[in-house]
Amino acid sequence: MPYVVGLTGGIGSGKSEVARAFAQLGADIADADAAAHAVTARGESGHAAVVDAFGPDALSATGELDRAWLRKTVFADPNARRRLEALLHPLILARLESEMKDWRGPYGLLVVPLLLESRRLVDRVDRVLVVDCPADEQVRRVMARSGLTAQEVRAIMSTQLSREERLGHADDVIDNGGPLAALAPQVARLHAFYAAQADAALERAARSPDNGAHSRRGDT
Repeated sequence: MPYVVGLTGGIGSGKSEVARAFAQLGADIADADAAAHAVTARGESGHAAVVDAFGPDALSATGELDRAWLRKTVFADPNARRRLEALLHPLILARLESEMKDWRGPYGLLVVPLLLESRRLVDRVDRVLVVDCPADEQVRRVMARSGLTAQEVRAIMSTQLSREERLGHADDVIDNGGPLAALAPQVARLHAFYAAQADAALERAARSPDNGAHSRRGDT
C-alpha cells in the first residue's frame, strides 16, 4: 500500500490550498469533501439515502441536495448529524479507498477535515499533517466564502477538535496564518520529506516481505 499522509485542519484553515500545492508537486490526493459531493450527486446512492432520511426539504429547486439547508439542520441537531454521518460515511470511505488504490506516486495525501475524530481513518495513515491558523482567521475566511455568520461558523468549529488538540496529535504542521506565498516553501520541504519516508518504508517492506505493508500510524 502507498505511504499515506493524513491532511487535516479546522474549517477555514486552508486545507484545500495546501492539498493543491502538494498536488502541483506530484502528490496523489484523495479528498473526503470531494468524495462526499460525488456520492451525494443526483442519481447517486447517497443522494437517495439523504432524501429518504430528511425528506424533500433536503432538495433544492433543481433536485440537487440543498447543502446549505443540510448544514444548518445537522449542526443544529446532533441526532440529525449522527444520522447523516451513518448514511454517508461508509459511502465516502469506500470511495476514498477506491481512489487510494489508484495512486501511483510514492505517497499521497488523504484530506479529511475530521480525520482525528475518526479512529478508523486516523489508523489508516502513516503521518498526520495539520494545517494551522488562528481561530479568528478561520472565522473570517469562512464568513467571506460562505455568507455564514460568525456565530454559525463558531458553532461548526465547536463540533471539531480544538486547535490545541489538533496540534497535540500532529506529526507535522503547516502554518497557514499568513500570506498564501508562505505555503510554498513549507509544502516543498514536506514533499521531499514524505517522498523520502515513503522510499524508506518500501525498503523496509522489501527486506521483510512476510510482514506485508508497512505499519500504519498507531499500529505499534
